[in-house]
Amino acid sequence: MPVHDPSSGYLTGNLLIAMPQMRDPRFQRTVIYMCVHNPKGAMGLVVNRLVDSITFPDLLQQLNIDTDNLKQTIRVHFGGPVESGRGFVLHSDDFKDSGTTVVPGGLALTATIDILKAIAGGGGPRRCLLALGYAGWGAGQLDGELQANAWLSAPADEDIVFDGELESKWERALAKIGIAPRMLTGLSGEAGHA
Repeated sequence: MPVHDPSSGYLTGNLLIAMPQMRDPRFQRTVIYMCVHNPKGAMGLVVNRLVDSITFPDLLQQLNIDTDNLKQTIRVHFGGPVESGRGFVLHSDDFKDSGTTVVPGGLALTATIDILKAIAGGGGPRRCLLALGYAGWGAGQLDGELQANAWLSAPADEDIVFDGELESKWERALAKIGIAPRMLTGLSGEAGHA
């Protein structure tokens, strides 16, 4: 995965880690994989929160997709509060179709029904995460939140993004940049509005 290039100022392909003082409950202790961050804005998916109201087989059934060959157990993640009814699959870049956007560093994002059909049919990408909704920021908004110490960034890795150990992802993401949560006590950070 790419390491953030501080000279570019952009975090595409990296992790965004909420500071402990995050006031917005939707983002407290979240880890977000940044799919896009550029002068026009930013978009990412929360990788450590689940949606409890629907399972992957239920979702496939609602979309009239056959689940007889489904081999993977996939949990449905809360990707963020924007367009919460829209699905996104963040995945290894070994799967691509016309609706796939490759993110620098070996991952890709697909928001078409074709990837769901491929996964349900026993194929699809080697690793994936299904998210409903996303976290989004307008032009300059995330940059301002970073300057206000609302977020930290860290290099992404597939284990933190894809593994099922949701409770430890926040601490593990902080550890990637050499920070223990107790080190952040007393620092101020305010923002976190998608």
